[in-house]
Amino acid sequence: MNKPIRFPANFLWGTATSAYQVEGAPLADGAGHSIWTRFAATPGRIATGDTGDVACDHYHRWKDDVALMRRLGMKAYRFSISWSRILPRGTGAVNEAGIVFYERLVDELLANGIEPLVTLYHWDLPAALDDRGGWLNPDIATWFADYARVLFERLDGRVRFWTTLNEPWVVTDGGYLHGVLAPGHRNLFEAPIASHNLLRAHGAAVKAYREVGRHRIGLVVNIEPKYPASGDPADLAATRRADAYMNRQYLDPVFHGSYPPELKDIFGEAWPDWPREDFDLIGQELDYIGINYYTRSVCHHDEANWPLKVAAVRQAQATHTETGWEVFPPGLTDTLVAFKERYGDIPVYVMENGSAFYDPPRAEGGRVRDPLRADCLKKHVAALAAAVEQGVDVRGYTVWSLLDNLEWSLGFAKRFGIVHVNFETGERTPKDSALLYANIALTNGACLNDEE
Repeated sequence: MNKPIRFPANFLWGTATSAYQVEGAPLADGAGHSIWTRFAATPGRIATGDTGDVACDHYHRWKDDVALMRRLGMKAYRFSISWSRILPRGTGAVNEAGIVFYERLVDELLANGIEPLVTLYHWDLPAALDDRGGWLNPDIATWFADYARVLFERLDGRVRFWTTLNEPWVVTDGGYLHGVLAPGHRNLFEAPIASHNLLRAHGAAVKAYREVGRHRIGLVVNIEPKYPASGDPADLAATRRADAYMNRQYLDPVFHGSYPPELKDIFGEAWPDWPREDFDLIGQELDYIGINYYTRSVCHHDEANWPLKVAAVRQAQATHTETGWEVFPPGLTDTLVAFKERYGDIPVYVMENGSAFYDPPRAEGGRVRDPLRADCLKKHVAALAAAVEQGVDVRGYTVWSLLDNLEWSLGFAKRFGIVHVNFETGERTPKDSALLYANIALTNGACLNDEE
């Protein structure tokens, strides 16, 4: 018999979005261009030519969206702030209208009993800073800390949870190594520099927060547990490389003061020697870590796969989402337990977990049936409970995503939302998975015990 699903009494259940994916109106009220407004406007970059110009129109519908969260019983809302709404040139003059938008959102959340979880950077760098080198310019650590300080000074009395960066691995791997995300570079030598400057910026923002902030600040990383395809030494070595590149590259410097040694082997002559003092900045003490989990990877050695020499083995009997990711709930338990074993007992929040399955463009009869997503949600919540049972200090879970939205370069075709969005009318319809999740939040997970 499985153990009953239990969560701490104050467990934080919520949903998550990001600015460019849901807000729309990216240039409204004095905002500046970001690398994503540029990227989306470049033909061929985003499937079917979709852009975030309207997206979910959250910029205008935010009050209704907060009311929807309240009806679903959400205790938290994780969202990101558009840097170029606050500082249209990335540095310098502050755009008051941009700050006021987020102040109103935060106030409305608090009035509805919903904890705001604020991410400072979710991939949408001001274009003006990209013109100055972006994440390749070492000065960006100062630029980011100055931007963060503006928000800390205005919002920290109301915002108690801050995140510096969301998924720096995706920023670098997609944006600087493989070119599939903004700013669209494909350069082996640029990727380590961008990664290192992201971590320096993270450290600089945490340091700034310790000077003016009073609550909690952390970092959010995406982790994909790596399992070897066989016991062959080549596959085992490939698995270690994949783990170092995706998982440990952004955690070891923060918690252990150095990069995994495998990275020098992966990047070869493109891997620089970093100044020791950089790690003193990167290793600022954190109040929590956020972990995003979607799938696992089964790895084998592949000499042709640049630059890791690793390929993933597709699991033939498994369920895969619309994005091609294997549904593997035990990987969430393994990820959280492994994190505790390697990095200690720092509080953990699962900040993203979800699945893209096909939903119709319109909700027929006011209902959207999404049994695969609902099943995926149930199994991952159970896997989360198993990690809690094994002693991991997990304190919250924010499902990805509140709304169907612009899935970056995949456009609007891949729907992750527990709330359906009709992209022609903007109409929101909670899916069956949203109703399930509302019950999970209401009962603190206990409703899932009734189904066993």
